[in-house]
Amino acid sequence: MITWEQRKLSELVQIERGGSPRPIEAYITDAPNGLNWVKIGDAPVQGHYITKTAEKIKPEGLSKTRQVQPGDLILSNSMSFGKPYIMGIDGCIHDGWLLIRDNKKAFDLTFLYHLLGTPQMLSQYKSLAAGSTVNNLNKELVGGTIVTIPNLDEQQVLGQYLESLDNLITLHQRKYNLCNKVKVYAWEQRKLGELTIYRNGTGHEEKQSESGKYELINLNSISIDGGLKPSGKFIDEETETLLKDDLVMVLSDVGHGDLLGRVAIIPENNRFVLNQRVALLRNNSSVDIKYLFSYINAHQIYFKKQGAGSSQLNISRGSVENFEVLLPHKDEQKKIGKYLSSIDNLITLHQRKKKYTKKPIILLKITF
Repeated sequence: MITWEQRKLSELVQIERGGSPRPIEAYITDAPNGLNWVKIGDAPVQGHYITKTAEKIKPEGLSKTRQVQPGDLILSNSMSFGKPYIMGIDGCIHDGWLLIRDNKKAFDLTFLYHLLGTPQMLSQYKSLAAGSTVNNLNKELVGGTIVTIPNLDEQQVLGQYLESLDNLITLHQRKYNLCNKVKVYAWEQRKLGELTIYRNGTGHEEKQSESGKYELINLNSISIDGGLKPSGKFIDEETETLLKDDLVMVLSDVGHGDLLGRVAIIPENNRFVLNQRVALLRNNSSVDIKYLFSYINAHQIYFKKQGAGSSQLNISRGSVENFEVLLPHKDEQKKIGKYLSSIDNLITLHQRKKKYTKKPIILLKITF
């Protein structure tokens, strides 16, 4: 009879938290010697191996982060709470990840992957985190979990069986995705960078005041529903102002990232100026601006996944420009954009009468 052993996870594996060199924008590089920078957005939708990254960091940032290697497991500690992935490449992880390294060779890799993702493990994480003000995993919490394991031979058998089940699920998921593609065959898929001109804002701290000719668009200017709010900050001189129907996007957010990636529409020419931590997305006329506004704001979870760091989430230009947009014919875009805009106007009307109104679910359904 084969016996199973109960042990604390910290007794069997090395557990370490990732780290981020800051400011991260100063370390992003396209150089050949760059180190793979693993973000939540690099994790596959299907499968569990991370085999590529969208960005790389300079080697001089290595001392401020955590290096991982093929065969290591990494565990998301915030966004996709407790979900494990297996590294298929060398790279570096920020503090949104935990490293799980089987230095003692106590586990079959596939078995360990499936073990860490079980509902029982997630239940232990939540139980040990009870009472904490932040629902994040950490080294001590994960290390304190109890695992029940057989010997390596039985781990290998169980790992192969669980892997075969995963493969079957993946097969059915692909069939489902194919059906969805047939459903939207008339819609074109384009990257946001192909539809807009992107520009980062710059700081105006030395010139801004509480009155002036041009109003600054900053992080406080964009509301969670995509509305434009007064920032209360102005400057008198500027060579480049924003234009009517420009989109402005939040690039940085402290906390849970609820504003990260939100966009608002500029209502008129030559009144507003872009400040730092906000980006300009200028339509190149291939897409209806109201449709694009609604589409981006309905897919804000994408931008939250792209955010790097824990206390302050940031998204890069690459993450914004690589965001994929499903586009019907231009006439259909206008109809959809007009319809969604009318819903927004109706919500605004009712918000003046009530303190809180939920947005109709149709906005999420229509974006597929």
